[in-house]
Amino acid sequence: MALEVGIVGPPGGGKTALFTALTKAGGGEYGKTNVGVAPIGDERLDALADVVSARKVTPATIRVQDIPGSAALGDLRQVDALLVVYRAPADLETFELELLVADRDHVERRLERVEKLAKSGDPQVRAEAEALQRVLAHVDAGASLAEYPGELPPALEPLTTKPLIAVENGPGGIDLKLEAELAELPDDEAAAFRDGGTSALDDVAARLRDALRLITFFTAGEKETRAWTLRAGQSALDAAEAIHSDIARGFIRCEIVDWRDLVDLGSHAEVARRGKQRLEGKTYVVQDGDVLNIRFNV
Repeated sequence: MALEVGIVGPPGGGKTALFTALTKAGGGEYGKTNVGVAPIGDERLDALADVVSARKVTPATIRVQDIPGSAALGDLRQVDALLVVYRAPADLETFELELLVADRDHVERRLERVEKLAKSGDPQVRAEAEALQRVLAHVDAGASLAEYPGELPPALEPLTTKPLIAVENGPGGIDLKLEAELAELPDDEAAAFRDGGTSALDDVAARLRDALRLITFFTAGEKETRAWTLRAGQSALDAAEAIHSDIARGFIRCEIVDWRDLVDLGSHAEVARRGKQRLEGKTYVVQDGDVLNIRFNV
């Protein structure tokens, strides 16, 4: 399943500009829910594509949602992280309080529903009701659900436990209006405007990768060379599942090469000849920069 982030923040803070800058969609509409896909830039991908003469190059991506204000916060309970856009520190503090209030209301509504169901006598439902009562007392004491000492009921999907990446829009941070305008230009023209420098959004992407503990692995072939993301610690079988469920189902073994070796030596054949290729099984923990060739049979 693709990773997903939600863009949130006070009205007029620049959420839609950030959405447009990240997704390069050019169609982000203020006051509407916008959904798009943001490519994750990686210089290693282009280097690998050059080595194998790839006809198609596909970056790793992350799904992005931009919602129109606090009323729609509930729509983001299943995202993996939140990008909070603000113009002043006070705006950020106010919005963090809104997240606390949204979680508190969510717990209360869930408790009301579960308490009605608990009248049936189901012990599991009663146990959840008791757990929710403790959670509500914790929130009413002014603490966030991220600080809850016990295990939260799995159905809650709270907002305040998600990684939060703050993005300041303005002179002290990123000029999101400019970045949105540059996103609509061809890459070479945008780079020329920056005098060859990188986008200010690269820092946002790096912080997002760190917050989600992402690594990148690659598949490199002439037909297509592609980057993929996993969480740190995930296995070769997880990588196979990210590519296609049939590949995971028929997994036999995984041929692994470090991206540097493939770029330096110039071909898969030369990498294998030099003994730089390894064979691993399903439980191998994928490392950042691994190039995978998964053998499978369905």
